[in-house]
Amino acid sequence: MQTGKSSLIANQIQDDVKLSWPLLNARTRRCQADPGVLRDEIGTRGIRDGLVIIDEIQKVPELLDEVHLLIEETDIRFLLTGSSARRLKEQGVNLLGGRAGKMNLHPFVWPEIRELHPTLDKILKYGMIPAVFLSDTPDDFLDDYINVYLQEEVAGEGLVRQLPKFERFLEVAALTNAEEINYTNIASDVMMSRGSITEWYGILYDTMIGFSVPPYTKTKKRKAVDTERFYYFDVGIVRFLMGLGDIVDTQTEYGKLFETYIAQELSAYLDYNRRKEKLSYWRTRQSSFEVDFVIGDEVAIETKTTKIVNEKKDLRGQRALKEEGIFKKYIVVSRDSITRTTDDGIILLPWNLFLEWLWDGKII
Repeated sequence: MQTGKSSLIANQIQDDVKLSWPLLNARTRRCQADPGVLRDEIGTRGIRDGLVIIDEIQKVPELLDEVHLLIEETDIRFLLTGSSARRLKEQGVNLLGGRAGKMNLHPFVWPEIRELHPTLDKILKYGMIPAVFLSDTPDDFLDDYINVYLQEEVAGEGLVRQLPKFERFLEVAALTNAEEINYTNIASDVMMSRGSITEWYGILYDTMIGFSVPPYTKTKKRKAVDTERFYYFDVGIVRFLMGLGDIVDTQTEYGKLFETYIAQELSAYLDYNRRKEKLSYWRTRQSSFEVDFVIGDEVAIETKTTKIVNEKKDLRGQRALKEEGIFKKYIVVSRDSITRTTDDGIILLPWNLFLEWLWDGKII
């Protein structure tokens, strides 16, 4: 995913590292033939404690049995990194039970880049993947990223047989990003079966290039839809796969890109802070009231790209949801520069102030 795993390890997790074991091609082949190679290496070095790092563990899932035994027999701690859970799930390998914790790494988040004062348009155009965000040629990096993903993660791991159609699927998934998934329509567009499309979405989830946001269905006054939405993990990927060049706020896609970026930050915040609340969305079946995101039963968040929030037009979804009396906070995030609270308690926040509040723990 290029979210900075290697940089994090190199710059912040070097204390007490006794062995770093990247699963490059030659080493991968050796470990696949004999997972005991890891134990031999550790024994040769006389390692009995400290930290051992194994990068891209999904390439040789058989190593997890060795890791399990070494945890039982020694005081070694292991840091296992990877960019896909697909092979681990398919092979039903040892996932270490309660002996392992899990953390997802995301692209840059607001606290990491706010001192650079990026414009919203730059964020929506290029996204927050570190190598792309910091590049002088970000579109070239995005092109390379997609090609590497297709060749190494998808083709290299044998995940699909029809790579050209899967590439088309990536584009269609971008065009329907931030919408409820209609497997039948997408199958028709890509000319594949509905079952294949369902499986391909699973590949996006397992390779962590996308995530789903389920519907919030606890409302009683108005019946909610029950179909999940899909988001790519980075807004720059969405823009690139949609084939957009420069983006302007008059484009219909601008609002979806903004919504995707806020989803990206919310997902990262919940992961990094180990929050148990679920990120979901709410939309009614009949009157089409909608709120883009709800967090647990705590906060309802609507995104608007307008520079002046119209309290009559832009707050319809929030006010409909507010009638349920479930949530503690109702927030509208926009490009409006004025912070205010409406008479009925809905908080209107500029997008950058919302992100400050989010990461300062003031939203939830």
